[in-house]
Amino acid sequence: MSGGCGCGGGKGGSGGCGSSAREEPLVPESEVEVGVQAFTPPGHEPVAADEAPVQLIASSEQEWPIISVNQVPITPQAMAQELQYHPAASREEAVYQAARALVIRELLQQRIAELGLTLKIGAGENEEEAATRLLLEREVQVPECDEATCWRYYDNNRGRFHSAPLLAVRHILLECAPDDAGARSTAQVQAEILLQRLDELPDSFAALALKYSACPSKAQGGSLGQISKGQTVPELERQLFSLAPGLAAKPLESRYGWHVVSVDQRVEGQALPYEAVATAIRNQLQQGVWQKAVVQYLQTLIGAADIRGIQLQGADSPLVQ
Repeated sequence: MSGGCGCGGGKGGSGGCGSSAREEPLVPESEVEVGVQAFTPPGHEPVAADEAPVQLIASSEQEWPIISVNQVPITPQAMAQELQYHPAASREEAVYQAARALVIRELLQQRIAELGLTLKIGAGENEEEAATRLLLEREVQVPECDEATCWRYYDNNRGRFHSAPLLAVRHILLECAPDDAGARSTAQVQAEILLQRLDELPDSFAALALKYSACPSKAQGGSLGQISKGQTVPELERQLFSLAPGLAAKPLESRYGWHVVSVDQRVEGQALPYEAVATAIRNQLQQGVWQKAVVQYLQTLIGAADIRGIQLQGADSPLVQ
């Protein structure tokens, strides 16, 4: 293997083993149950002995449910094209999701036409996206989150608002391919032997790193410098940030191989003041309020429409995600 561990340790000891990609927080999805007609999602079929047969999805891949929105049909061609955007455990579930998305899309397009909106296409938008944005701006009323609401959220979730801890870390990488079980087993044994030697000779870390490590940081005695969260690969980060200062008792495994690790310093994160996070809190709360308002608006459109051939369980469409 070549290319080392990707830790950036060869850049003056300022890197971390892996990538700088960060995960974004998700806003919980809202679900609103709205009963309409016929085609139900798999596993949610109503049971009623006197209910008339309805046109459901057929088992043959060449057949499609017959669906209409205010007498406008959702064509099999449209469903076939939409299907690719809705991966699911079964074809039946995928077709239901695709059909639901097309019904909501058709409802929005009919409402746009009814209002005769004048389009103002923004940067990066197509005509349909611009029309949908204008429709929601006009018809979805979203209350603003006030300062008291933001403060209350901050007070109830203070544990979430801390700066990330910092670690000063040294490591010795025994590199091996992630799919080579034999090499991984050998590297683990070698890492445990190195730990034993370091227990006996604590001052030998730099010399052992220079001799055995496959990471460019070996030129700095294995030093990765200061590492914060998001600067290393997730599987290594989880283990690193659970360590106390000192030599780790066991080697750590990552996609790159096995790491003998010493935490030279650990600086815990500090509580962040409200002023530092107020904008982020307001944006997050506002996004949640907007999602709920859009779901309620879609519920209103669904309730007022003549929708045949499908039973909508909710308005949790990609539009509001």
